[in-house]
Amino acid sequence: MGQRQDLLAGAKRCIAEKGYSRTTARDITAASGANLAAIGYHFGSKEALLNAAVLESFDGWGTAIEQARVGSEAAEPLARLEQFLEGFLAGSAEQRATLVASVQAFAEAEFAPQVQEQLAATYERNRRSIAAMLLDIEPAAVDEAGRQLGSLVLAVIIGTALQWLIEPEATPSASALIAAVSALAMANGPGGSG
Repeated sequence: MGQRQDLLAGAKRCIAEKGYSRTTARDITAASGANLAAIGYHFGSKEALLNAAVLESFDGWGTAIEQARVGSEAAEPLARLEQFLEGFLAGSAEQRATLVASVQAFAEAEFAPQVQEQLAATYERNRRSIAAMLLDIEPAAVDEAGRQLGSLVLAVIIGTALQWLIEPEATPSASALIAAVSALAMANGPGGSG
């Protein structure tokens, strides 16, 4: 790896271990083996480096969502969603550091327009990708209703991921989540209370 990539890797490691706001430039240089001047040369500032690391981590989480999507090949949309969630939850333990850094990106987006723009682009890509998987169509064919479906499922994924970070043993399984979605749909269907 080059020095720029070493700095990014070191910053990601520091963010996962210490958090965004607690990471110093010296922490990053110790983790990366680079010198302090390299941060300014490659990124301009420690904050710009941390933002780049957070964005790269968030993209890594998006990649994890994509990989879970690839394994979802059941015939029915709810079965595809369950397979997708199983794949996503199975990968969560290995991706804790990426998830922690990604969650920190949400808070940082309020203060860094570049982070906010990148997160918005990643969200849009994931909405369409998830809807395409559920509807068994190409992402380019996803209409506004499909996009809203993707938004709902993305909210479930992010909410489940946050629960897993805080209390892994109490996080619902994929089958429990699908059962809850089915119960909600049945309550609103014919003869339901909605």
